[in-house]
Amino acid sequence: MFTTGRIIFAIIFIIAFIIFMVISYKKDAKNHEAYYKNAAKKVAIYGTLAILIFVALRLVTAYLL
Repeated sequence: MFTTGRIIFAIIFIIAFIIFMVISYKKDAKNHEAYYKNAAKKVAIYGTLAILIFVALRLVTAYLL
């Protein structure tokens, strides 16, 4: 199904893509510290809030119906 040329191309493409992503991440690491400070904490707070609202709505609708 796959020729040798396609397999070689896929391997080279994957290796080049991974190298490019690592280089890009290293360049942007400084910006991540400046612009995304405490982002994980905010995501955790909003995620917890969304789950609590969902559970509360499920409980309210379960008892009303």
